[in-house]
Amino acid sequence: MLPAEALELLACPRCTGPLSAGLSCAPCRRRYEAPDGIPDLRIASEGRTEAVRAFYTAAPFPGYPPHDSLWALRARAGRSDFARALDEAIPGDARVLELGCGTGQMSLFLASADRLVLGADLTRASLVLAVRHARSFQVNAHFVETDLRRPGVLPGAFDVVIASGVLHHTEDPRASFAAMARLVRPGGVVVLGLYHAFARLPHRLRRAIARATGYRFIPFDPVLRDRGAEPDRRAAWLRDQYQHVEEHRHTLSEVRGWFRENGVDYLRAFPSTLLDEEPPRGGALFTAAADDWPLENLLAQCRWAAALGREGGLFVTVGRRRA
Repeated sequence: MLPAEALELLACPRCTGPLSAGLSCAPCRRRYEAPDGIPDLRIASEGRTEAVRAFYTAAPFPGYPPHDSLWALRARAGRSDFARALDEAIPGDARVLELGCGTGQMSLFLASADRLVLGADLTRASLVLAVRHARSFQVNAHFVETDLRRPGVLPGAFDVVIASGVLHHTEDPRASFAAMARLVRPGGVVVLGLYHAFARLPHRLRRAIARATGYRFIPFDPVLRDRGAEPDRRAAWLRDQYQHVEEHRHTLSEVRGWFRENGVDYLRAFPSTLLDEEPPRGGALFTAAADDWPLENLLAQCRWAAALGREGGLFVTVGRRRA
């Protein structure tokens, strides 16, 4: 079971009322279970949401390499400019929620100092792996099974809410973002990673070739090449990137519209929309970009097709909820 400070952040997914230590909701008189120590706060879904859940139940993503360790996980994350910038920007005592955490790598990486990190996902099979590795690595990260459209966490309770590589697999990403934005406190930060409409084009070409050849030939995919000796993780990447049942692609201007609709001020994008800017360091990821010229933004997004297309075309938008 979760510790008291994490239980205090949970809520009834039906009425958003607080839950007792026994996962009971007084307002609607419901009680929830916690198999394997993972609270089950998911309301039964149907249609495309259930299809996505079944998809990741069959192949939890992204999975762990054989004989993984906390040192190795941190080393992998340290090679990512984005992961380093995110870790440097989050205060040491922050309450952090990762929506769609999958098998929990980012949650485990961020669970340092005195942070309270809660990972939430729709798929129990992924969460079981996350909890197993959290215990093995002796990392203070916690996990809950819930749907981000009706999340089992308290609104406005988190300093940072992250959803990277998640909302573009939901039926209505715009509505999903509205649900996400309600979870961060006024003055808190949202970090949203999505497939980019331009940067996804090289991958869509690879996917067309893969389908045409029955997945016997997939050119220029560095992740598949690097995972040649890890069949389970290679299969998980193949399914997630080439055979997904739900996928949407977005532009920066579209996401900024979602921010405005939900009282979130745009800060910056990652990679930067400034053509000569270095990756943010020392907490700069949570500060406003030095400039915001629409033409430069568009040119930068066109350049993302080359910079991001090799690994799927994911871009990140950062904003701060208005106080």
